[in-house]
Amino acid sequence: MSTLIAPSILAADFANLQRDIEMLNTSEADWFHIDIMDGVFVPNISFGMPVLKAIKKYATKPLDVHLMIINPDQYIETFAELGSEVVTVHYEACDHLHRTVQKIKSCDMKAGVALNPHTPVNALESIIQNIDVVCIMSVNPGFGGQSFIEETYSKVKALKVMIEKKDCSTLIEIDGGVTNKNAKQLIDAGADVLVAGSYVFGNENPIKIITVLKNI
Repeated sequence: MSTLIAPSILAADFANLQRDIEMLNTSEADWFHIDIMDGVFVPNISFGMPVLKAIKKYATKPLDVHLMIINPDQYIETFAELGSEVVTVHYEACDHLHRTVQKIKSCDMKAGVALNPHTPVNALESIIQNIDVVCIMSVNPGFGGQSFIEETYSKVKALKVMIEKKDCSTLIEIDGGVTNKNAKQLIDAGADVLVAGSYVFGNENPIKIITVLKNI
């Protein structure tokens, strides 16, 4: 499988959101990565249901929805109704992670679990076979444009070993600070999905940048 590229809408031009979504539709991007932040779990507020609904109206590719919120269970059905294909919750925000994962799957969505930089991958060992996507945070969650955390490579390698040992098909997603400078090393370590925000939208030719990442 070739690496999936998921541009982060958080870095798009909110005043021209339809334009940027339609641009991504024509690109080699595979998913739309959408960060939902509540200002409690992370020190920032992004956007909520109305904006997600607007994105879905124009997007022709799967919505990869990353919930950086507390109590995500109460909103899972709503995100399903809004057309999310992947819903990722944070390990650190879920008291009953297995139940949350099962709830996401019961709504016919792929279940993702994100790990903050300080959380070891072995925290997921007992549940990895039930998870469709593990999102390794390679920056501290909450804001775009941060510097990549170098320890991410070893976490990806360790997670890959776990996935292969358990003989499951879980995808490894990297979120934060991804550029052409570290993409190959991440892929070599075992990454399957690369989230890129400011690196894509901050470039004068986002479509070309997505192509570069797609073909690394």
